[in-house]
Amino acid sequence: MSSKKIYLIRHGQTEYNRVGIVQGSGVDSDLNDYGRAQAQAFFETYQRIQFDKIYTSALKRSIESVQGFIGLGIPHEALKGLNEISWGKKEGQKITPEEDVYYHDVLNQWREGNTGLRIEGGESPEDVVKRLSVDMNYILSNSDEKTILICMHGRAIRILLCYLLERPLYEMDSFEHSNLGLYRLEYQDEKFSLTLSNDVAHFNLLK
Repeated sequence: MSSKKIYLIRHGQTEYNRVGIVQGSGVDSDLNDYGRAQAQAFFETYQRIQFDKIYTSALKRSIESVQGFIGLGIPHEALKGLNEISWGKKEGQKITPEEDVYYHDVLNQWREGNTGLRIEGGESPEDVVKRLSVDMNYILSNSDEKTILICMHGRAIRILLCYLLERPLYEMDSFEHSNLGLYRLEYQDEKFSLTLSNDVAHFNLLK
């Protein structure tokens, strides 16, 4: 497989993000006004990069976050395998102190290595790796695409970075993420290296 430069971003802010409601793959929300401003700041900073292709999840908030680039005529493909983890019965709910006990117990079990544990009605990190790996193999197989932009979701990004960088899944929380934060990766000789982590310097345009 050929070399690639990958710009990997999380979607911009949604109203659910702002008020602390769980989204996951089952809540297909739009960006709010601030999220659209974040997307515009990212676009203004990186619009001169010659992206060969844009990949997003199938959820609106990821597609809206790169709409400026799509508007330039850059080819775009939405892949369901890049969707956020399913948080099952927690989706659409605001996490209350009572619910935090179960929610954070699941997160702690993942950190302790029980990454096959599914949240009630949802997915486990290992489930997400299986679908992410299918779509990443597809993306990597497109050898004519040298520089690509991928927009997806916070927990899925953490899981994807573990997979690409050959790190154990229980280390996923070591990868911080912000709305419209940028990770940049290089792919060479069938290995990934990380050259930028959760960069938000483009938000200087918001001031």
